[in-house]
Amino acid sequence: MKAVTWHGKGDVRVDEVPDPVIQQPTDAIIRVTTTNICGSDLHLVEPLAPFMSVGDIMGHETMGEVVEVGGETGDLRVGDRVSIPFQISCGHCWMCDRGLYTQCETTQVRDQGSGAALFGYSTMYGSVPGGQAEFLRVPQAQFTHVKLPEGPADDRFAYLSDILPTAWQGVEYAHVPDGGTLVVLGLGPVGDFAARIGLHKGYRVIGVDLVPDRIERARSRGVEVVDLREHEDDLGDAIRDMTDGRGPDSVLDAVGLEAHGSPATTFVQKAAGLLPDVIAAPLQKTAGVDRLAALYSAIDIVRRGGTISLSGVYGGAADPIPMLTLFDKQIQLTMGQCNVKKWVPEIMPLLTDDDPLGVDTFASHRLPIDQAPEAYTNFRAKEEGWQKVLLKPAGV
Repeated sequence: MKAVTWHGKGDVRVDEVPDPVIQQPTDAIIRVTTTNICGSDLHLVEPLAPFMSVGDIMGHETMGEVVEVGGETGDLRVGDRVSIPFQISCGHCWMCDRGLYTQCETTQVRDQGSGAALFGYSTMYGSVPGGQAEFLRVPQAQFTHVKLPEGPADDRFAYLSDILPTAWQGVEYAHVPDGGTLVVLGLGPVGDFAARIGLHKGYRVIGVDLVPDRIERARSRGVEVVDLREHEDDLGDAIRDMTDGRGPDSVLDAVGLEAHGSPATTFVQKAAGLLPDVIAAPLQKTAGVDRLAALYSAIDIVRRGGTISLSGVYGGAADPIPMLTLFDKQIQLTMGQCNVKKWVPEIMPLLTDDDPLGVDTFASHRLPIDQAPEAYTNFRAKEEGWQKVLLKPAGV
């Protein structure tokens, strides 16, 4: 089959690789009909490259049709149309019973000190082959799936595997009071969806970004926007001016380690990338090389007694965090990988013909999987108009 594979920093290719096969009775195989490029996939191209190996199959936003099942896959049947959550979880361990599917005790990657295994996301999360391919093996398939209705086009459900539940959890974790104000830092796919969800829930939403088409896209849906290029040195003051001098009730950081404005840590990341992987990997994990500009901005912006919700991916372990400010401002800080299936029952009723979240028109590009390398390059460079890329295997 064809699959999108990692070959080095900045080197993504489409290769012919062996078809996946059932390995455990809890496995299923799906024929992929749509797979997406996620913003966090871009981290694998450079900052997290030391955790990747040549030939790793990328991708963790996948949907398709079940073509084979093992003997212990519950009510999953050949022919079912499914979305595959990005985390692999059993559904019955202590953590799963509490809705903490990203902490599944059955699939935790203990040798890396990580939570549940993820599709296509490096040795840190189990080196499980990803879904940017024609077929995908799904471990723990008795639970790691969301059944979908037949009929609507894939775009209706293409975001259920990750970014739509991630945005939903981010807004829930932001604890915005009724009628309150939510600032969304970063209007990429997750931030865009978070802003739409905030508006749907009746909040005042202020979005911050520096990419012109992202700003206009959010503005067109009723989001108040702040252009970071105009307020790079006074963002906190600009937003306080918009919120009675107090600051917003909640800030959702949808940027993470790709934050603009952190030249020192950007240099360290690039320098680490020049080292052998055996040295670079622990350095990236423990030396504190995250680009924290967005988090620092969130701490500055949020009102006293407010909440910061982190949805952007962070990876370092020794970064300087302004604990005095967090304590003094009595800020609540919430975060974590999204527990996808926890939020699906709340989201599914919105994936209707009325399409209140605009999922049908959310993708900016729908491309054959053969064009994945070009898509990675353009998406990573934030080329104009490259907001969300859906990849289609041949014949779909």
